[in-house]
Amino acid sequence: MRHKVSKEVVTEAMQVAKATQRPGQTKEQTKLIAQGIQKGIEEYKKRHKEKSRELDKQKRKLQQAQKQDAQHTTTEAVTETVVVQSRLSWGLLLLSWAGFAVYAALYNPF
Repeated sequence: MRHKVSKEVVTEAMQVAKATQRPGQTKEQTKLIAQGIQKGIEEYKKRHKEKSRELDKQKRKLQQAQKQDAQHTTTEAVTETVVVQSRLSWGLLLLSWAGFAVYAALYNPF
């Protein structure tokens, strides 16, 4: 299945073929040269599209990897913060109970 060639490509190929035309060259030969140039332009565009698609794929993979790294880093930071807050709250609770026990022992005669 062959796709249609744009008019721009055809005219550009014909201009290049006419610009490189040799003296004594027939119109048929010029048309054949233009067709060869046209195929070259099509091949160039095809390869350019493939390279562009490949670069887009690599770019998407890189963005996904960065996004996953960012999510992983955020999760680790939250976990560390919770642990620090938990230790601090337990430490303060134990300190307050110890203070209450000392107060009760010293100022409340039984």
